[in-house]
Amino acid sequence: MDLDIAVAMVDSVDDALAHIRRWSSGHTEAIITNDLGNSERFVAGVDSAAVIVNASTRFTDGGELGLGAEVGISTQKMHARGPMGLAELTTTKWIIQGEGQIRS
Repeated sequence: MDLDIAVAMVDSVDDALAHIRRWSSGHTEAIITNDLGNSERFVAGVDSAAVIVNASTRFTDGGELGLGAEVGISTQKMHARGPMGLAELTTTKWIIQGEGQIRS
């Protein structure tokens, strides 16, 4: 529940993914890059609820994602109890792609 952030300037996407594997909460990860290949590799390689390319991490919000008011936040993958169908056995990975947008 602290306002901590783990930021690193890295030399490669592999270094970025290693940093994220070590420090990630599984909530939101972001990359700033001009290389489409690096952004695609980053999105595919990150295991978090939201992955952002070239935009502010402040867009990870229920209202911004069209979900209405937030009830809670979970970084867990298994969220159902009781009988489960296909919907309960799947997870969502939000991918936000921008061109430098910020949320004020």
